[in-house]
Amino acid sequence: MENNIKGKVIIITGASSGIGEAVAKHLTSLGALVSLAARRKENLDRLVEEIKASGGQAVAFVTDVTKREQVEALVKGTVDAFGRLDVMFNNAGLMPLSRLENLHFEEWERMIDTNIKGVLYGIGAALPIFKEQKSGHFINVSSVAGHRVGPGAAVYSATKFAVRAISEGLRQEVKPYNIRTTIISPGAIKTELPDTITDEKIKGVLQNVLDIAISPDSIARAVAYVVEQPEDYDVNEIILRPTAQAT
Repeated sequence: MENNIKGKVIIITGASSGIGEAVAKHLTSLGALVSLAARRKENLDRLVEEIKASGGQAVAFVTDVTKREQVEALVKGTVDAFGRLDVMFNNAGLMPLSRLENLHFEEWERMIDTNIKGVLYGIGAALPIFKEQKSGHFINVSSVAGHRVGPGAAVYSATKFAVRAISEGLRQEVKPYNIRTTIISPGAIKTELPDTITDEKIKGVLQNVLDIAISPDSIARAVAYVVEQPEDYDVNEIILRPTAQAT
């Protein structure tokens, strides 16, 4: 019996580590064809080789999602390579948490550019293709922080609330084109995101949550679940935390 993933062409941004890498490996093991996007070429090249060695198919494009022309080139390159596009997984993100009083303006701007504009550019690049073929699936990564705000997370949470708002607006607008939209909101996952935090006090407060973080494979399985559903079944949001995470 087909798993409804085999043969689908899937773009994954933020693919060089963490959630993106786990999703790429899991989906290719199920027969998907993946197009990997990130800024670190050496990581992308390594991941492509690992996927091919396991019998999967993958291409990679060095991409900074804050650059609209690079995201557009990613989508075009993917269609040129595989002939179509079925899923746009907007996963790239940053999380340099800090209290507002620290006035980390550059970090705020980087989060806005990556977490919000990066998602918008991914939507903008893929949407014309999805409309033309009357099918497609956007999967946008928000966060538990997109449902609640804590000290030090005001700007990060704002960007993740924005992802949810954009995704819900998109869901309502694309119904005439048979396009699906899913929000994935992870809790504490073992990724490189905490490495971007420069505020040592915030790192200390966050450590208890990081101690219970779970593997990004958990998100990979959630993504596979939503992708494999038949076209008349639209999973709109999944919130996924470690069992031990209270907040």
